[in-house]
Amino acid sequence: MEKAIAKATTLIEALGYIQRFLDKIIVIKMGGSVMDDEKAMADLLTDVVFMNTVGMRPVIVHGGGKAISNAMEQRGLEVQFVQGRRYTDQRTLTVVEHVLCNEINRGIVATIEALGSSAMGLHTLSSGVLFGEKLFLEEADGRKIDLGFVGKVTSVNAKLLELLCQADTIPVIAPLARDRTGARLNCNADTAAGEVAAALKAEKLVVVSDTHGIRKDVKDPDSRIQSANEAEIRGMIADGTISFGMLPKVESCLRAIEGGVTRTHIIDGQLPHSLLLEIFTKDGVGTLIQK
Repeated sequence: MEKAIAKATTLIEALGYIQRFLDKIIVIKMGGSVMDDEKAMADLLTDVVFMNTVGMRPVIVHGGGKAISNAMEQRGLEVQFVQGRRYTDQRTLTVVEHVLCNEINRGIVATIEALGSSAMGLHTLSSGVLFGEKLFLEEADGRKIDLGFVGKVTSVNAKLLELLCQADTIPVIAPLARDRTGARLNCNADTAAGEVAAALKAEKLVVVSDTHGIRKDVKDPDSRIQSANEAEIRGMIADGTISFGMLPKVESCLRAIEGGVTRTHIIDGQLPHSLLLEIFTKDGVGTLIQK
């Protein structure tokens, strides 16, 4: 009986959040090692279908870095990174597009539909919603570094995404953009998610990571920061508390906030049903970043 009452209490706690987020767009960025864990992905996508079923409007942006690296190695192609960005020549782009569109994106869509919701894959091999331009990095002396077919998102077809959401269909976006000439560009998935959330003026952006939020001490899991505002986050970037792999995730959240998103979250996708726990409970399980 106590277990049954506890379940009822949990449902009642969730009720307020369900009412609050009815018809609200929630952008979810999926990436990291969780993409290689079938059980973790099944849990996450079950959470997404739950959100959709109770009236929320989830939009997924996914990565796939490890799967791309594995596919390149199988084809005998060298994986090259420049300042943390994957150098993308024509052969690399072909592999990237195949893995992201035909394998990962298609798999996510199929799982969502098997769980009972409608979904549509959006990428360069179907209807694309991301548009961009080539990205150049700069050396300390001002020289530009060409990364090949690597881009940054400059605009998003928010109208199409809104129409899909209104039609109760979950958009699943691969981080591939087209430039003004129609050329394909490989984009950072974290950055793309921030741009999508900003363009949609989403209620929330949730970045699914490999760690349960931001830590004061990277090596100490108990040092998780439960919430922080924009100014505090910029301070942590300046003093080095936030760096390396966490930096693009945090910058994605800041871009979303700049674009009008009220709340952003960074959560650990390896924790079962972390998405529901973060959105539907008072304390959450990750780090909340807000303006």
